[in-house]
Amino acid sequence: MSAAGSLLAAVPVAAVLLLTVATRPHEAGAVAPLRLAVVRAALLSGVYAVLVVEVLGALHALTRPAFAVAWLLFLAAAATAVGVRRRRATLLAQPRTAASRPVPVGAVVSGSEAPEPAVVPGAAESGPTPTQAGRAPSGRLAVAVDAWRTAGRGERLLAGTIAGLVLVELLVALLAEPNNFDSQTYHLPKVEHWVAQGDLEFWPTAIHRQVTIPPGAEYLLLHLRLLTGGDQLYNLVQWAAGVVCLLVAARITAQLGGGRRAQLLTAFVLATTPMVVLQATSTQTDLVCAAWVACAATLVLDGLRRRTGWGTLLGLGAATGLTAVTKTSGLIAVGPLLVLWGLAQLRLAQLRLALAERAASPGAPSPGVATSSAATTGGGRRPRPVGGLARTVTGSVLIMLVAAVVVGPFLARVTAEFGHPLGPPRLRESIPMERHDPPSILVNALRIGHTAFDTPLAPLRRAGAEAIIGGAGAIGVDPQDRAITFGREIFPVPAWYPDEDRVAFPLAGALALIGAIVALARPRRIDPERTGPLRAYAVVVLAAVLLHTSMIKWQPWGNRLILYALVLAVPLAGLWLDALLRRHAYPGRVGARRSVATLAAVTVLAASALAGVLAVSYGFPRRLVGTGSVFTTSDWDTRFVRRPEWADEFRWAAAAVRDSGARRIGLAQQNDNWEYPWWLLLRQPDGRSPELVSLQSVLPERPPADPASVDAIVCTGSKPACAKLVPAGWRLEFRGYVGYALPPGR
Repeated sequence: MSAAGSLLAAVPVAAVLLLTVATRPHEAGAVAPLRLAVVRAALLSGVYAVLVVEVLGALHALTRPAFAVAWLLFLAAAATAVGVRRRRATLLAQPRTAASRPVPVGAVVSGSEAPEPAVVPGAAESGPTPTQAGRAPSGRLAVAVDAWRTAGRGERLLAGTIAGLVLVELLVALLAEPNNFDSQTYHLPKVEHWVAQGDLEFWPTAIHRQVTIPPGAEYLLLHLRLLTGGDQLYNLVQWAAGVVCLLVAARITAQLGGGRRAQLLTAFVLATTPMVVLQATSTQTDLVCAAWVACAATLVLDGLRRRTGWGTLLGLGAATGLTAVTKTSGLIAVGPLLVLWGLAQLRLAQLRLALAERAASPGAPSPGVATSSAATTGGGRRPRPVGGLARTVTGSVLIMLVAAVVVGPFLARVTAEFGHPLGPPRLRESIPMERHDPPSILVNALRIGHTAFDTPLAPLRRAGAEAIIGGAGAIGVDPQDRAITFGREIFPVPAWYPDEDRVAFPLAGALALIGAIVALARPRRIDPERTGPLRAYAVVVLAAVLLHTSMIKWQPWGNRLILYALVLAVPLAGLWLDALLRRHAYPGRVGARRSVATLAAVTVLAASALAGVLAVSYGFPRRLVGTGSVFTTSDWDTRFVRRPEWADEFRWAAAAVRDSGARRIGLAQQNDNWEYPWWLLLRQPDGRSPELVSLQSVLPERPPADPASVDAIVCTGSKPACAKLVPAGWRLEFRGYVGYALPPGR
């Protein structure tokens, strides 16, 4: 990566940091305001990144200069927003007369984002508030230092483990070349096609996932590709998404009443989950999807206690759209979350109406309570019952409109190409469940659970699988039925090994499941004052899991597809663990039982830490130590850790094609073959993309190139399939997985 590329790559980072400062909430009652600012900055940056790609793609201007200008403009806008905010903060900090003092929080006009409960008049004093003072860098540093000083040994250990894992993951992400299997097949080739074309138009291809799978995460990679000229920083997208997941999960815990230890426990359980550890250094897309879903969740929880303002509505729309354009399955959780938001807003409207009626009755309001926002609207008018419904409906429409702006252009292209917004029939029938009768859903859920909770204990795995298979037969369901099973896969499969595509999460999953059950059945054990929000959130999490198991077929790598639900559920685990640790000092038999429970919880946390350390140390296909270590393996061989025998084969074929002087090169491949190495090996000396055209196409309206129109052919997979495409008289050479063909005289 050149120096210019490094500087350009720093521009988006600087813009996000400035946005975090600019979007920090003003209201004093905001929960974890800095983390909320991170959520807002992430959503703003994500939407901007997607829209830049869509707009420049429509203008056939997917070029480095265009992207550099776009991000410099965004950086300037973020810096301007910070300047405006600081000027306003300075004005607010100046002494005021009594007449110019701000109106109390509870007396804000309807439509604000202030909490519904009114406050005593006079609570807002002139001069900077503690929240405003804490916004200064020195104030935030003092808060951080004080938090560390007052933290117990256990809290410091939790925080240190989290920080250590995140930093080591950053190191691996920077050192390792992209080597995810799916990325070699379709995630990264689609980025190269966009760069080569300069637009987002679909292209003839034998790999339908290059054009049918939502491209939100790849849009983010495209920015890095054009700004830096290569893929050196690709892994940082998922790493950043993992950090966002940790921060937002901890904020969700705080919103549900969890203190500092509960938030640390939540982040610890999530940070040590092997699937999170491994995906944080990958070019997969599951953590990106989980981050957007988590952002939606934390904004929804804000709506449980206050009327949602326009800014938060836009944020919910952005989170919904970004989820849809990244991974459609994430909408399985966003849907119930938005339902919860709507019900909460209607409830708040009813409470507001009840307060208004009470205020209008004799003897109300009670002394010292401001009622201008809770009891009346402007001009002293009482709120109408229909007002809350209309406001909620309007907000819902706005959320959908914003989401449509983000994901709409991609869906329009898919619909125009295949006649359906969800793509061709082969995509709609391969992943979604094709049977929805209760027995089939039950069997599918049990198989997904078996794979998600897999352990290294083979006898336990076999016993569980045999029980599921036997039970399925007893209720008349074939456990290998293609209507509920992806492709030709056979249940069961081992999933305990730390592989980024399939590793199980028995510890985090068990803790999250227990936390969800306790929050649903006995929420007072967690927090007696927040039983309603705890139950509501637990219902949403369980609904998302149930919907996933009834809509998505079982598959060996299904654990990563449900990662978004795990991120949502882990806060319940942190809250439950914190409640358990609080109740350990009672005498007698109850105390003994609780001491045993506490010891068990600490043991599970220690095992979770060990799992996280082992995953980052020995995980596959990127590891710190052992065979394939990022320290001892060459850049090229790192790309082929999954298939080391292919590394020399690709180089051999590419060298022959380059030596022939071929310019237009045909691709012969099957649906799951690696295409990305060709884009790297056949890149032109000046860095421009090679001219690669597909000799096969699964897109009816996109005919493949004529083999006679190319100067050379490169093949992967099947030699007979390649031979059928080679013109008569050409020379075909093949080594194992890779081959090439050249015309006479070359």
